[in-house]
Order: sequence, then structure tokens, then C-alpha cells
Amino acid sequence: MKITAEFIVSAAGPRDFPRDGLPEIAFVGRSNVGKSSLINALTRQKLARTSAAPGKTRLLNVYRVARGASPPFYLVDLPGYGYARGRAAAADEFAELTSVYFGLEGREGLEGREGQEGGKDRHGRTRGDGARSLPPDFPDSPDLPARRVSALLLVDTRHPGLENDRAAWQWLRRVAPASIVGTKVDKLPRGQRIRALRELESVFEHSVLPVSAVTGEGLDELWKLIDRLANSRRPQPPLPSSNPSSMRAATAPPPERPNAAAGRPRNPRR
Repeated sequence: MKITAEFIVSAAGPRDFPRDGLPEIAFVGRSNVGKSSLINALTRQKLARTSAAPGKTRLLNVYRVARGASPPFYLVDLPGYGYARGRAAAADEFAELTSVYFGLEGREGLEGREGQEGGKDRHGRTRGDGARSLPPDFPDSPDLPARRVSALLLVDTRHPGLENDRAAWQWLRRVAPASIVGTKVDKLPRGQRIRALRELESVFEHSVLPVSAVTGEGLDELWKLIDRLANSRRPQPPLPSSNPSSMRAATAPPPERPNAAAGRPRNPRR
């Protein structure tokens, strides 16, 4: 089946988000979970850049994808969490950007930064033109179609039940239709796969689709899942408790380890 895909923009804020009403499927996950590799495997081309430095991407990468005769949709690669550079400040930025993307509070904080950074379009041009404020009626203008956003949480099947993955899932399931995909399943022997998937589904209390960007395992099922989400018109408004602080639990990097030079108390020998 023919697949066409193209990069649209690296979005720094709401001005760069899609506005034509096509469905959007957001890929959410840790920095090293393999989002870019999975996008490339799905589209059968090197569409998304992969990086050896976790947490490097700080923008939302938007791709327009069409498969066969199905209507086109957007794949949106959100910045990875867990290894955000800049630690606490970067985690706050990610939580804010993610909350704005899913239509929650925090828009005002991005307006100035959006004009400073600017998203990059497919030609590498800076978006935003330095503007620091949004139209007063955005995004509820009658001239703009309503955005249809769904999400796929990507988790590494080798590390089931990580705390920030659990926090991300609790947050996502409140703000959008969402499902879970287990990546890198090819790195586990068959017996360990079964145990890992059972543990994942027990922790998240939700089915987990195992996939591999290397072998192609599960990609057909993933396309079916994407089609279901893209064609879902079930409204899911944010709940009152869905706020940026909820996502910070998932984006916060691990605490700094004490400097060895400063000296650390040693556990007494028993």
C-alpha cells in the first residue's frame, strides 16, 4: 500500500500547530523510546531525524501522512521526556508546550517564546515573524475548524512501569483519546516479551500493542490503531485536574546524584 509523507513544520507554539481540521496523532514518550525510528518505519522513509543525544528536540515535529486511499492526517512527534536538557526549566517548558498542544492552559507563557524561537517550516524558514501575541479569538475562531487530537503513548517494553511513563499515561488519558504502544519488542526474547507485556498491561490497566521499528513486527496493527484514532470523533474535553503540573511528574529528569568529590557517607559494613 502506497504511503506518502512529508515534513511540515517544527512547531514552537500555537501559531505553528495544524489548523486545517485534519486528524492529529501525537507520539508521546521518553526521549530514548524510539519515536523517530517508529515514524520512519511507518512511513518507509527517513522522514524523522534520529539523535544519539536524548532530550535534544525541544519542538513539536509535524508530518502530513496519507496511506492508500485513506484521508491524510498529521503525525506529531512531541519532544521526549525524562532526559530533558536544562533539567527543571526544560521540564517546565515541555509540560507547558504539551499542555498548550492538547488545548489546556498555559498558552500565554508560550506566546513570547514562540516569537523568539519560531517554528521551522518545511523550507527551514522561521515561523511566527516575531509576533508575541495571539488573535483574541484563537483557537475558537469560527473560521478555523476544530482540531481533532489523539495520542499514542510509546513505552519501552524492556522497562515496564517506569514512573514517568505512568504519570504521562494518567495525564494523557484525561486530555485526549489515547492508546499505548510498546516499542523495541525485537530486543526481548519470546519468553520475556510475554512477561513484559503482561506487566505493562497490569501497570497501565490498558492493552499494549508491541511493535518493532527494526523488524516491522506489529506495524500493520499499529496502522489499524492509528486509523481508529484518526477516525474517532468522540469528544473528550479536558478534566479540571488536567493541568501542566500533572505532566511535570512525567517530564522531570531524575535527581542529580551527589558529587563524588564532595564526599558521600558510606554505608557501614555489616
